[in-house]
Amino acid sequence: MIFKVYFQENALQVPIRENTQHIYVEADSEQSVREKLKDRKYNIEMIQVLEGPHLEYEQASSHFELEQV
Repeated sequence: MIFKVYFQENALQVPIRENTQHIYVEADSEQSVREKLKDRKYNIEMIQVLEGPHLEYEQASSHFELEQV
């Protein structure tokens, strides 16, 4: 499955919507995504499963790039 992860780069800073970034990660579960990203010290706001038309829409955009973790 492919997940879209919304995060702040600095886990010690208060989250600010304008600073939210996202990456795409392939994993078996949400827990697996968290395990893969735990070394990066991100403040993860939300993990969203992408499937069906939503996945197709994201893949069609120019910013879609699967993160290798």
